[in-house]
Amino acid sequence: MSKQAYYKRMNKQKTEDLQAVKIKELITPIRQKMVRYGGKKLHLDIKDDFLKNDIKMGRDKFIHFLKYHNLLIKKTKLYHITTDSKHGFYKSDDLLKDLEIKHAEQVFVSDITYIKLASQHAYLALVTDVYSKKIMGYKIDTNMKVQLVKDAMQMAVKNRLYKNENLIHHSDRGIQYCCPDFAEFAKSKNIILSTTQNSSPYENAVAERINGILKHEFGLNKTIPNLKTAQKMVKQAIEIYNNERRHCSLEMKTPQYAHKNQTHQYKPYKKKKNTNLVA
Repeated sequence: MSKQAYYKRMNKQKTEDLQAVKIKELITPIRQKMVRYGGKKLHLDIKDDFLKNDIKMGRDKFIHFLKYHNLLIKKTKLYHITTDSKHGFYKSDDLLKDLEIKHAEQVFVSDITYIKLASQHAYLALVTDVYSKKIMGYKIDTNMKVQLVKDAMQMAVKNRLYKNENLIHHSDRGIQYCCPDFAEFAKSKNIILSTTQNSSPYENAVAERINGILKHEFGLNKTIPNLKTAQKMVKQAIEIYNNERRHCSLEMKTPQYAHKNQTHQYKPYKKKKNTNLVA
């Protein structure tokens, strides 16, 4: 190697090292808010900063950068049973089976997930708009009584923008969603009930997916000191999720943008092969 080539390589390496430091600085504040935020979304969020800092790096090269620096997110699985479907209450038909999703507030989906506290468990009920993936309502408490899901639905109804549209509420066959108390509450709001017909998570895929995002990307899968802290964390996580987190299924837009503008074509979640890393 010539002396000129040697110093050229050294200068190139120095530039790449400085760029790596800068890229990590750009990533850090985003990952602090969304600890499991994927690489493709990160690239969209910081690509304008790349231009400002004269960093030439496309999406694929950026993903390679994350992999090289061990910054890709590993998938995790954690299970806790929150559905009691062994009851005698009426179970509605699955109205989503052949339904074409065309707009926001056509279908809300609900589910309950657990939040581990230092001395007990709390339970988080979520109501999500299927079309926009926006979380419309929620409630966290230390029990799974029907009031938990009613309060979450009440918030969702209050946050509606298109109140003239018919609304379907889809959930699993849990006792909270099938009991007469919730059925009467839904009827009073002119909401049509729909339930899954088996235990497959793909029958309520959007709700299951949002549960996972909040828990694993926003730290809600960790042990939280108490209910008050959990309530603050959930509120903050949902605000960031709705207004800042991009979705591949929303053409890389945020749920808030998708809900308000309704320009994307709905893409259902499909069963995919297992993979260990998230881009």
